Amino acid sequence: MKLLIKPIVKRVLGIMLLLGATPFVTAGLPETSMTITPGNTALVITDPQNDFLSPKGVTWGVVGKSVTDNDTVNNIEKLLKAAKKHGIPVFISPHYYFPTDKGWQFEGALEKLMHNIGMFDRKGQLDLTGFENSGADFLPLYKPYINDGKTVISSPHKVYGPENNDLLLQLRKRGIDKVILAGMSANLCVESHMREMIERGFEVAVVKDATAGAKVPEGDGYAAALVNFRYIANDVFDTEEAVKAMHQSAGN
Repeated sequence: MKLLIKPIVKRVLGIMLLLGATPFVTAGLPETSMTITPGNTALVITDPQNDFLSPKGVTWGVVGKSVTDNDTVNNIEKLLKAAKKHGIPVFISPHYYFPTDKGWQFEGALEKLMHNIGMFDRKGQLDLTGFENSGADFLPLYKPYINDGKTVISSPHKVYGPENNDLLLQLRKRGIDKVILAGMSANLCVESHMREMIERGFEVAVVKDATAGAKVPEGDGYAAALVNFRYIANDVFDTEEAVKAMHQSAGN
């Protein structure tokens, strides 16, 4: 039987070619796009916090190169600045851990790591002792945009996605059904937010260079996320494209 396989395959391919058929087709993904429209589009930033984005943060050793290569810190600021300029509402989905979260009896690998290194730790839900400039605090560069009294800061997500915070409620209550998504980190919170919002009927465009991911021996988180952004999101922008689209949405 093994000796017959090659001749049979050649014969089948020959017949297909004679009939004008293409024997092997590489199915490329179709192009998709999302138009930013005023009134129902928001900018959502996940985890714009020191532990991810500052060289002093506890994850800098694994995310720092990706953050630097993408110019992530500056690109997130460009998105915030453009959104504020053009009246696009901004929503922040932060990540906080309180002392009571240390009682979890099972965790995934990254959850265990985050708890072990004290990532995003706060003294308590109602206690801001030591919060200012801590790893859980927002990057100082972003505070003028976030603390302007207009930005919506949701309750914290606890693992990666928005299933257990009030982000989607806050978006829906304001008539938002399109989201420009950026923040940290690419294959964890950003991708998880993208997936959940897609499942809930939002249009989502991810800004690929306004995020970054960890590089560890097991793999490159950012590279993994780029594949899934392309597979799943309604659009994938770079920062320049996102800023231009926000500008155009305002009729400029």
